[in-house]
Amino acid sequence: MPSQINYRIGLVQMSCSPDPAANLDKAADRVREAARLGANVVCLPELFCTQYFCQREDHALFDLAESIPGPSTERLSAIAREEKVVVIASLFERRAPGLYHNTAALLQQDGTLGGLYRKMHIPDDPLYYEKFYFTPGDLGFRAFDTAVGRIGTLVCWDQWYPEGARITALQGANTLFYPTAIGWHPAEKAEYGDAQYDAWRTIQRSHAIANGVYVGAVNRVGHEQGDIRGNRVEGPGLEFWGGSFIADPFGRVIAQASHDKEEILIGEVNLGLLEDQRRNWPFLRDRRIDAYQPIVHRFLDSSGDGK
Repeated sequence: MPSQINYRIGLVQMSCSPDPAANLDKAADRVREAARLGANVVCLPELFCTQYFCQREDHALFDLAESIPGPSTERLSAIAREEKVVVIASLFERRAPGLYHNTAALLQQDGTLGGLYRKMHIPDDPLYYEKFYFTPGDLGFRAFDTAVGRIGTLVCWDQWYPEGARITALQGANTLFYPTAIGWHPAEKAEYGDAQYDAWRTIQRSHAIANGVYVGAVNRVGHEQGDIRGNRVEGPGLEFWGGSFIADPFGRVIAQASHDKEEILIGEVNLGLLEDQRRNWPFLRDRRIDAYQPIVHRFLDSSGDGK
């Protein structure tokens, strides 16, 4: 059984180049560095092996996908084993011909594959054309046993949905990780940038409070146009806003990264604090599970019936 002890988590905020091999090398180095800074669990940003290619729809980019297990998990599994650290790696998964997912692989301290989480909520917005590439996840929301206890991971767009956080926490996860690739449209930053970032941080802090868990949200930094192997793409691109953070069960931010620098955040998960928060704010105790059936409907009419 996993031990119930305090542990340290590390978030790798990094920029991504047009060279997938260089990105994997950087990620591998950062995982080692985080482990040597004391992290027991290290989470990388969403789709860290490439620039964020979903800014356009291009069938040739499916060639970026890889199997799991595959080259990236093999490389990172060796590091997990050598450094005795759990690694969460967000990858473009090729499951079968024509079937692809945005998948977080959890690698255990002994280097074994501890499980997969396939992104459930898939966006489709200007410069975020993910529905073209990714099949919605079919594994459900999941928590995983590790050497330091149960943890859960969701991915980026999932972070706006309280249902995913709740279900993962109800499975016993004491920390929720959100590998992310989110940024500003350059033309919108001046008017909406502060509000967009504040909303992003606020919704994830609310997951920590409502569920009595720690949250680790890790983003990339830098301006990207989705370049792959030097193939430059025309257009405004995205300015990834970084701002990775770790929040405790009271929603307090205990570690915070900048908007424009590569950084490794380290924070401690204090299970005593988690227990104390849940005793004093017993949201799980007071849930009215007998009254929540309407939530399974897409929408409700004025009478309260689903439609």
